[in-house]
Amino acid sequence: MDGPLSGIRVLDAATLFAGPLAGTMLADFGADVVKIEHPRGDPVRGHGAQRDGVGLWWKLLGRGKQSVTLYLGAPEGQRIFRRLVADADVVIENFRPGTLERWGLGYEELRAINPRLVLARVTGFGQIGPYARRPGFGTLAEAMSGFAALTGEPDGPPTLPPFGLADGIAALATAFAIMTALRARDRDGHGQQIDMAIIEPILTLLGPQLIAYDQLGELQPRTGNRSTNNAPRNIYRTADDRWVAVSTSAQSIAERVLRLVGRPDLTREPWFGSGTERARHADELDAAVGGWIAERKAEEVIRAFDAAEAAIAPVYTAAEVLADPHYRALGTIAELHDEELGPVRMQNVMFRLSETPGRIRWTGPPLGAHTAEVLGAYGIDADALTQLRAAGVIR
Repeated sequence: MDGPLSGIRVLDAATLFAGPLAGTMLADFGADVVKIEHPRGDPVRGHGAQRDGVGLWWKLLGRGKQSVTLYLGAPEGQRIFRRLVADADVVIENFRPGTLERWGLGYEELRAINPRLVLARVTGFGQIGPYARRPGFGTLAEAMSGFAALTGEPDGPPTLPPFGLADGIAALATAFAIMTALRARDRDGHGQQIDMAIIEPILTLLGPQLIAYDQLGELQPRTGNRSTNNAPRNIYRTADDRWVAVSTSAQSIAERVLRLVGRPDLTREPWFGSGTERARHADELDAAVGGWIAERKAEEVIRAFDAAEAAIAPVYTAAEVLADPHYRALGTIAELHDEELGPVRMQNVMFRLSETPGRIRWTGPPLGAHTAEVLGAYGIDADALTQLRAAGVIR
């Protein structure tokens, strides 16, 4: 079945994480995504875990895409790219601001070729401003947004996430921006340029931090696994040395948890009726909840919380995610065949649509696997491909 984005052609000329992940999300729902890679390949092919020299991260990030090698720094590569742009709907790029312009591939040049083109530019700091030309990565966004300042133990240093959080958030925002621009194109008849700075989307997810400082002069402190908005909210160790997470964002849930652990008296305290006030008594509440959990095995704890309709979840590793029956029921983990690795499991499409579901068509392909096929459709024959390969424009 064709996906809901079937017929949308995307040139993914970005590298590493935020831009390419946005392309992956579009590919999952049927977009025709052509991954334009430097002849050396996207650096993500060498990032992280590998099996027999094959990058595993690439298998996820490159899924559903056609891999075409093309050196955009060469005049011939630029000429070919312009031909591809002529019938594309979207270009995703993350070169340092000014790079495309230096190559004669800036927005004005591309728009002259294809007025309906949507150009999504994903960079650390955006296209304008004093930091625009700095190298930018998600790590810097996690630091500059205030995320790191909020994360960690009260007496410890600011803490960065051990994965690409800001990049992932920016990828979601980029995919949304692209779909918004395509909708506007359907209405207005022309494309536009998207300026996505990775430092910005993560700010939205930090909630009221900025407005609280603006209006009250307050800075939220680091609280470890606790929340400043409600309690009990923490990670607790069980008797069999496992960990569980408890949240009581709703008042009714907080009351159920305290009744379950044998401390209904705390629910009658005048401060218990407000999440913020409960957070100020986190030591007392953690002692009650954590003490009860510490005396029981994880399975018993989770069963008791479920029976009480209280919110709890085990702290999982990747191994436990793969084994979990609920993830299995949702179809969260896809089982696929990869031409290099054989059977592989990875995260499935991010959400389920009842009428036009997405699907993973294939895993990340070998470098340049579709170069001849894609360029051949533009009249570049075998002899021309041989010359391009000899010149280092393709691989």
